[in-house]
Amino acid sequence: MSAPTQAIGELRGFLHGLPGVDRVGAEARAATLASRSIKTTAKQWALDMAISMIDLTTLEGQDTPGKVRALCAKAKRPDPADPTAPMVAAVCVYPDLAHVAAAEVKGSGVHVASVATAFPSGRTSLEVKLADVKYAVSAGADEVDMVIDRGAFLAGDYQLVFDEIAAVKEACGEAHLKVILETGELVTLDNVRRASWLAMLAGADFIKTSTGKVTPAATLPVTLVMLEAVRDFRESHGRQVGVKPAGGIRSAKDAIRYLVLVNETAGEDWLDPRWFRFGASSLLNDLLMQRTKMITGRYSGPDYFTLD
Repeated sequence: MSAPTQAIGELRGFLHGLPGVDRVGAEARAATLASRSIKTTAKQWALDMAISMIDLTTLEGQDTPGKVRALCAKAKRPDPADPTAPMVAAVCVYPDLAHVAAAEVKGSGVHVASVATAFPSGRTSLEVKLADVKYAVSAGADEVDMVIDRGAFLAGDYQLVFDEIAAVKEACGEAHLKVILETGELVTLDNVRRASWLAMLAGADFIKTSTGKVTPAATLPVTLVMLEAVRDFRESHGRQVGVKPAGGIRSAKDAIRYLVLVNETAGEDWLDPRWFRFGASSLLNDLLMQRTKMITGRYSGPDYFTLD
């Protein structure tokens, strides 16, 4: 199946023809992988990899240009006392602050991600959603995080969701598109699998669990299903798509569990910031504290790193 030419019956038939997800099996598999113990040099590598995969995020109504500049400074130099600490992958902000972030990270290699399409609800017209996307890209965003119309998806109007994603992808131009499924509202893992495939068929460069505004946000079983989807999609369509869990991932231990899940489910090819990201803010601080502990043998105080 190719992107914007899906027949309604063909799309529905394909999505409902996907194998059902064994929830008990998925939860057991995720729990088993989460119990893996990673130590010494492997843990040091994992901590650095996790830092390099973070989309350092601020999405609050009280965001200011000053807060975004501070976030960008931290993105470029997470640990001011240790230049060997890797940069994060991106900073993620609202569209009206994308120009601030773009100016601050220019030439650093840190990407600018901007949420769009009436984030977090997605409840507006396609015309407004596309204008939102074009505004973010023109302001300097090279990654766009869109939200799908969950109401349409749950009502079975897959064609509307598909067409909106395809239109947003076109509006992105050269910018990469991350499609937020808001898995906490999709109810079942079968729906997570269908939404993942729908987004990829429509042109998504990444599929993302959550806005961070809905509970539950990212979970290991949900991410497992999404990783299986991108693995199988590459095998059948020859195109690799990234995965981004977001919301509720706050500790280094949690981040490492996700990296194990990536390696054991999708494979080593996804252990790269180009293909796997964490949507987070406070996660970076714990990763830095654990990293310092491994290097120096002692923990830094909780106020050593800036709060985000």
